[in-house]
Amino acid sequence: MICPYCNTDDDKVIDSRASERGRVIRRRRECQGCHKRFTTYERVEKANRLVVVKRDGRRDPFSPEKVLASITAACGKLPIPEDLKQSLVDELDDELGREFEKEVDSTLIGQRVLTKLRDLNKIAYIRFAAEHLRIASIDELRKELEELERRPDNVKDQQALFTEPSGD
Repeated sequence: MICPYCNTDDDKVIDSRASERGRVIRRRRECQGCHKRFTTYERVEKANRLVVVKRDGRRDPFSPEKVLASITAACGKLPIPEDLKQSLVDELDDELGREFEKEVDSTLIGQRVLTKLRDLNKIAYIRFAAEHLRIASIDELRKELEELERRPDNVKDQQALFTEPSGD
């Protein structure tokens, strides 16, 4: 590992820790040249990544980063913590890796994201649904809103997840 301070390629690992579910390894290092410490993060890369089959027939490698970007866009400025969005993507990535060996349809990924967003936040769900379901009119949007209202909530008090305790 090259030291970010002096560019020396000589360091020793002081401490290593795996994150939850072992997805990322955090290593504390000390440069043997300047003796400064720095942290590196290692992510396990899967050799056999899934291929996503798009609506138009194109095939692209599955990218959790693209899914996270879509979820982040759907959430906009809603008070949804970044780690909650990331855990949603990690959960989806794990599910797809267990269920599919080579290819997965993009519409299935979208449906899974919709299901997870519906349980997380209804506004984010509608924003994502507008793109994924290609909602093109007010009537289609109204229909989706009515269906959303008929579905039971899986989270009893969604707002409690995103608000600080009042301390009264």
